[in-house]
Amino acid sequence: MRQDDWLSGKTPGQPDQGSPQPGTTPDAAEESRPAGAGVTGVPAEPAPEAIRRLESEVSDLRDRHLRLAAEFDNYRKRIAKERVELSDRAQAAFVIRILDVLDDLDRIVDDARNTPPDALREALVLVDRKLRKELEAAGVERLDPAGSAFDPAEHEAVSTIPAPEPSKDHVVSATFQAGYRFKGQLVRPARVQVYSTQGAG
Repeated sequence: MRQDDWLSGKTPGQPDQGSPQPGTTPDAAEESRPAGAGVTGVPAEPAPEAIRRLESEVSDLRDRHLRLAAEFDNYRKRIAKERVELSDRAQAAFVIRILDVLDDLDRIVDDARNTPPDALREALVLVDRKLRKELEAAGVERLDPAGSAFDPAEHEAVSTIPAPEPSKDHVVSATFQAGYRFKGQLVRPARVQVYSTQGAG
């Protein structure tokens, strides 16, 4: 017996347990170990507990979704209400300015019998200017296209007359009723008379 064998307690000829058997490769020795040998991990969660945990998470997510949906709906309603209130305040401010014009008209009517015609005419002109100024400030634009080219998108031709010269063809000769735009959008087309060379001899 060798001295190192005697110290390790092995009998002569006994192979080392940590070394591969003769005729086997190290990979084969690793594969021969039992599955899971030497592996320590977190114990698997029992199925009933996993189901309860997942159900609880799903319930929490559903509650969060419902709360977010309710908060968004309240936000949408609040914004819509504030928008209506803002529009109402703007309209109320415009009405107040128009009421000032009506007050001027009331005073003119009350004093009409005792007012000379020239002074009455001048007062009406001033009120007319004041009214148009307020309308322009609110975004109303008056359209009087006399002398400009006829535009069917903004003008309504109610009659035609022969053009005095070819260059006047499809030119507005007169405005019977002014048109209006409000903040860039046409609200009423201008009713006009148009020069035309068609049928002219």
